[in-house]
Amino acid sequence: MPALHDLSLLAQVEGLRRGELSPTELADHYLDRIRRFADLGAFAEVTRSAALERAAVLESGASGGPLWGVPSAEKDLVARTGVATRYGSRARADLVPVASDPLAEAMDAAGAVSLGKTSTSEFGLTGFTEPLIHSPARDPWRTSAGAGGSSGGAAVAVAAGLLPAAIGSDGGGSIRIPSATVGVVGLKPSRGRLPIGSGFDSPDGLAVNGPIARTAADAALLLDALVGLAPLSYATAPPGTGPFLAAARREPGSLRVGITTESPWDDDEDIVLDADARTAFDTAATWLADAGHGVTDAEWHPVGYASLFRVLWRASAARIPLSDEDMTLVEPLTAWLVREGRALSAVDLLGGLSAARAFERRTIADFAAFDAVLTPALAQSPRPVGWYAGHDPERTFAMQVEYAPYSSFVNVAGLPALTLPVTTDAAGHPVSVQLIGRPGGEATLLALATQLEGLRGPLPHPPVWDA
Repeated sequence: MPALHDLSLLAQVEGLRRGELSPTELADHYLDRIRRFADLGAFAEVTRSAALERAAVLESGASGGPLWGVPSAEKDLVARTGVATRYGSRARADLVPVASDPLAEAMDAAGAVSLGKTSTSEFGLTGFTEPLIHSPARDPWRTSAGAGGSSGGAAVAVAAGLLPAAIGSDGGGSIRIPSATVGVVGLKPSRGRLPIGSGFDSPDGLAVNGPIARTAADAALLLDALVGLAPLSYATAPPGTGPFLAAARREPGSLRVGITTESPWDDDEDIVLDADARTAFDTAATWLADAGHGVTDAEWHPVGYASLFRVLWRASAARIPLSDEDMTLVEPLTAWLVREGRALSAVDLLGGLSAARAFERRTIADFAAFDAVLTPALAQSPRPVGWYAGHDPERTFAMQVEYAPYSSFVNVAGLPALTLPVTTDAAGHPVSVQLIGRPGGEATLLALATQLEGLRGPLPHPPVWDA
């Protein structure tokens, strides 16, 4: 008989609606797994008592909301009233918010049951989740390796069966990098797609919220819920009726798919695609061609990207409200980034923003001939825990780019992108690819991803799954 975490998110939603599962039953199951596998570092805070109380309250009332009774968690960048929210930082070690952020409030309104906070890098600034305030997020396939970041805890929780799905945030790959690292589906929506975490929350327009799930269909279900969080337009809809879930179940037809291994970092950093990443990319391209899609090389030669992104990265850190005392508590990389960002002139910032918008227009034009563009997800295998430690900030930045050179440019262009595992390496670890869509093209990505999943067949679970 399957365990509860063997059930897909969709199956859990349907079971809850039919009364075959209860919110308390699911919450208790996942809380037990979170406790037993705490050494994976997926959670920064677990709210067992509050979660079970919340589940009981839901059971005493009428069912409703697209995520009624579904176990969830917020990334440790999302404030929740009365729950420690540390932003992955020793400078916020004692912070207990008196008000919740809109995402936490909206998830409550959608009927979800929060089990706590998933771990993140300090203020979500890096593509690895190894903050000094708590233990690192570890790849459940190979626990000596890190999980990527900054939504590393959320991706680990989904991959290890500690949550049925999760919401991350992605300002430069922070959903897709950890999802690809641990072998789950990560979806970054288009800028402006979501009512909360739209990408319009900051001048650079980079960061959006999005789903992390085990399958494209589960990611689609969660995306439907996220799109409907305000004004909860799907709150009374039965499972399986959201437009993105319908798209994930639909045959994509014959599409034009561009393929490229070119990265906008190629002229500035030492980008080397390893053999497993190349195999995954080639395999996905072959499968798509065999499925009847028009697969051709995407002629794309981006220039000037590295300098503009370095400005945006520094500027994003400059906005973090840190006092002089806080600056003695944050990690060296964070302190460096904040100081560098605050040293930018108005001319520097406006020049970077202008270059970003020009890059967005060029990229959309370069990809306009295609319904989707296939790239590798990562250039390297998962990096060992501690890989980034002990280097100067510039080298640490370069190492992150070498690991994930295909991520941040999608944020600058405002496009939707999805990563999913398609092959395994010699040790059985999943290896992922990335699909990039047109503006607003999430439905096409989900249909293609489901098709690739069918061609791939089932993947194994990490060792902790059946423990």
